Amino acid sequence: MLDALQAQLESLYGIRCQYRARDFLVNAEAARALGGTGRSREELLVADDGESLDLALYLEPAMLERVSRLEHRPDALLEEELPSFCEVTEGVSHFVYLAQTASLERRVSMLELEAQAEVDKFALCTLLRWGQHAAHWAHRLVGTLFERVRYQDTLTAAERWRYTEANRLARRYAERLLPAIRAGRLDALLSELRKAYRLGADAKLAYFAR
Repeated sequence: MLDALQAQLESLYGIRCQYRARDFLVNAEAARALGGTGRSREELLVADDGESLDLALYLEPAMLERVSRLEHRPDALLEEELPSFCEVTEGVSHFVYLAQTASLERRVSMLELEAQAEVDKFALCTLLRWGQHAAHWAHRLVGTLFERVRYQDTLTAAERWRYTEANRLARRYAERLLPAIRAGRLDALLSELRKAYRLGADAKLAYFAR
């Protein structure tokens, strides 16, 4: 499932990541040893000494198993396991984006990482239902992903602000994608998503906020 998700992200953005997210999976014990908070079913762990970047990805095994069982049933995946699918997608999104920015020797903020992951979830979920009812589905996703959102009580004030702001930025950008989706213009949608993906740092955040 992780390979399929990563392949979808790479195809979506016209990129190729030399590393595979599945090779960096760790269990809960290892995640805690690497500094994980243990509060989330998905967490990307990063160690940066200024010269090298070490990554590890934790995904709750039960969540990953549920999503993997529905890999070849996209409709069921989105109806029955949408929250789990989005969390797994977020983990793979974080991994791919951070690996890509590291390969370009560019630093990335936590807000940029989170905002891009929110856009990735919306884009992948929309494309899984591409076709006659894509516009209706995309409108539903705006409500599900960006409006009816709850945050963990254990978040710090800084974390809550970051997640809230990433949600706000991604929602504004997703709403700008709706006309291309309504028109069935896959070419325009992909061109726009790829343009935004290649923006970095403050330029990306400002572009999302327009």
